[in-house]
Formats: sequence, structure tokens, C-alpha cells
Amino acid sequence: MRSSRHHSGRSPHFFLKLALVAPLAIAGVAALSQLVGAVSGMAASGTDLPEGPGAEIMRRDCLSCHEADLIVSQRLTRAGWGRELDKMVRWGATVKADDREVLIDYLTANFAPRRAAAPVEEASLAGGREVFEKRCLLCHEADLSFQQRLSRAGWGREIDKMVRWGAVVEERERDPLIEFLLARH
Repeated sequence: MRSSRHHSGRSPHFFLKLALVAPLAIAGVAALSQLVGAVSGMAASGTDLPEGPGAEIMRRDCLSCHEADLIVSQRLTRAGWGRELDKMVRWGATVKADDREVLIDYLTANFAPRRAAAPVEEASLAGGREVFEKRCLLCHEADLSFQQRLSRAGWGREIDKMVRWGAVVEERERDPLIEFLLARH
């Protein structure tokens, strides 16, 4: 007696279903990919940046390598933005000489440091310091972390990213670590 199964052990109906479903699955993945790309493109293109002199220069010269949130989360002084721009040029960024001051003015006007928070008692930072020394210094030198000038949300995203990359930071350690990092930048 002959079986209705092919040599692979699958029925002919399986292959018919696969032939009907596969194009739909591929179309769905393609549509999702386009949606994700469009949303990412909005963030990378800087459509949410404040308008003003220098915004187009930033979109053209900075966002070709960086997403906007990486830049705007730094909150630097005018001198800091100048040093940052000089560093980027040394690393290969192309910024026209005529655009340099306009770009620094734009960054300073829109992404300057926030007012300093009230001083934090050193004792209240001890738990965060311990987490930092135990978790962060396994992979990073302290100066790499202290050079970052991130907001509370920025530090949260940075910690989440490090956890995705394999760092072990327990949920109870997260807030003390953020407080310590905020106090040190």
C-alpha cells in the first residue's frame, strides 16, 4: 500500500499550505521592516530637533553618523561643544569653516547644561558608588563614564543598553547607580 506522504515525511498538503503562507509572511516582514526603518529614519534625520540657525547644519553634518538623542543628551557648555566639534572633525567629520560657529551657537542655545541640582550628600551616593565600582568598572575606566553628560533618562537608557550587552545590574541597583552617575557628571 502506498502512503500519501513524500519521502520527507510531510504530506502534500503541508507543502501547499507553505506555498500559500510563505509569501504572506515575507510581505508582513517586509512591511514591518519598512515601518521600523521609517521610525528610525525620523529619529536619525533629526525631524524632532528645534528649528533655528544651525539645525540644518546639524542634520547634514552630525546626523550622518549619530542619532539626534546621542548629541542632544550631552548638554555641554559653549566651550564643551567647541571641543566636541573639534574632536569629531579630527575623527573625520566634515564641517565647513563658515558653519562651525553657527553650529556651536545652535548647540549651545538648544542643548546647554541644565541648572545644577542641589548638592547630594556623599553618604546617599555610597550605594550607587558601590554598584558603579562593582558593575561598571569591570569593563570601563571611570573617565569614560564620567565624560558622559547624560540626563536621568539618558543614564537609564545607557544602563539598559549595557544590560542588553551583558552587564549585570539588578533592578534594585539601577536607581542608586543613576543617582551616582548624575552627581558625577
